[in-house]
Parts: sequence; structure tokens; C-alpha cells
Amino acid sequence: MKYEDMWDMDLGGEPSKKEIPHWFGNLAWIVVGGLCKLLFRYRVDNRQKLRAFQNAEGAIVICNHTSFFDVVFMYLAARPSQWVRLMGRDSLFDNAGGLLGQILSRVGAFPVKRDTADMTSIKRAVRMLKRQELVGILPEGTRRGKSNRTPEIHAGVAMIARMAKVPILPMTVRGVEKIKNKGERVHFPKVTVDYGDPILLADFDFLPKEDRLEACSWYALRECFALFYQVPAAEVDMKALFPDSRDFAPVFAEHALPHHTSEELAEAARAKAAAKATRSERGGETKEV
Repeated sequence: MKYEDMWDMDLGGEPSKKEIPHWFGNLAWIVVGGLCKLLFRYRVDNRQKLRAFQNAEGAIVICNHTSFFDVVFMYLAARPSQWVRLMGRDSLFDNAGGLLGQILSRVGAFPVKRDTADMTSIKRAVRMLKRQELVGILPEGTRRGKSNRTPEIHAGVAMIARMAKVPILPMTVRGVEKIKNKGERVHFPKVTVDYGDPILLADFDFLPKEDRLEACSWYALRECFALFYQVPAAEVDMKALFPDSRDFAPVFAEHALPHHTSEELAEAARAKAAAKATRSERGGETKEV
């Protein structure tokens, strides 16, 4: 099966007859998940914040990036009842003669061109989200401290959230940064996946229009680091983490954003869908009359 074909197929979300075959993803979850459970004794905290969106609406799941294992645990933590469609850099899909691309595509991943406004990938992600799928994004774009690239805050995550009209759910993976450091042997630390509370782009409307996407992405990533360091978000020094990015800390110190829960947003999405279905039925009855 060509992996390019799988990028536009469905996976999870609303019922569909054109889904990516599940057998490989299920096998990967059993094998890779079993090994990670054995080697890293990983656990998932606050998973109900992700589960709440199932059969309700799509959500963008974001995570800070310290290791290649971030995406592995982002995928494993959602299974078996949910799938996270991971957005990965396009160069990964050509590795090993395309074998890695086949593996990634079969578990639902799709490519994005790094350092560009890749509208093809953005529109693909939006379509997935509108089908109530989960899309996983690492907004820093590179592993912190593990490459020669400087981590940046990419506002694409907020742009996708605006286009798809879905919440952003911050998460983190603690412990993976200790697995392999340059010049050291491989370690097997305990790993913890943790989810935060969802964020709505609409809550940033108090800001000038040109600042909203950047501020939302900054705020969401700060929530990820708060989970990672296990401190209140206001204590995360984003200026030290992203010295080349604008620091919105003073803005949010003066203007606290409303708090949302996944359950609250999921219930609102179900109510909206039910109301839409009722209007559609009434419209059909009117036409029949």
C-alpha cells in the first residue's frame, strides 16, 4: 500500500469505510507498547482529559520535544481506543528506502515540510480534526538539546486550531530525556505521560488580531513545560527556553485566561452536534411538507 495514499485516509474519529487498516497499528501497539512497559515502566496520568474527546470532537495534542521517544509515547498513551495522527517532518518518510514512511503512515502519521507554511499538511490536519480525529504536533520543531537547531515556537498549531475550530490539549512525557545523552550509554528511566487542560483559541480574542496565533501557541507550549517541570505555568521561564521568541508572560500575568475541562468542551461539542442534527431533521420535514 502506497504510504502517500494513507495520508488522506481516515483513522479513528467518525465512522468511515476508507480507514487505514488497523492491523499494523494494533500490532505495533502490542509489541512496542509491551517493550516500553517492560523497559520504562511507563504510566499515563490524567488520560481522561484525552478520552473525553472520543466521539465528541477532534483535538490537537501538543507536547514539548526532548527525545525521539516523545512521539512513541504520544501514540501509545492514546491507544487502544484512540489514535493520534502524528505530524512529522517529511524527511523521515524517506528513511530506510521508504520503509520508515510505510511504518509511520500505517500508524496514522503524515508529513509536513519543515520551516515552510505547508498548506497541504495544514489542510490535511484540519480535515482530520473535523472528522473528530486527534492530531499530534510538536510545536518546537526539533528536540531540545539533542540537535544543532534552536527550538522555536511555531504558531502553526494555533492556525490549525482556528481553521478546524478545535481545542488544543497540552501534554508532556517526563523521563524520555534521560534515555540517551550524547556520549553516554542507553538508560531505562521510568517514563510518565501527563495531560493538561484544553485551551481555546477564542480565549485570546482580547489580544490584537496579529498576536493571537503566536500568543496561543506560546501559552499552550508553556502549559506543556509546566507539566514537564511539575510547576505552575507562571513559574516556567519561557524567555530562557525560547530566547529568540516574544515573551507573553507579562500579558498573561495581567489577563488570566478562563479554565476549561475536556469534559466541558466535549459535552458542548455533543450538544452542538445534536442541535445541528435537529435543525437538519426539521429542515427535511419542512421540505417534505
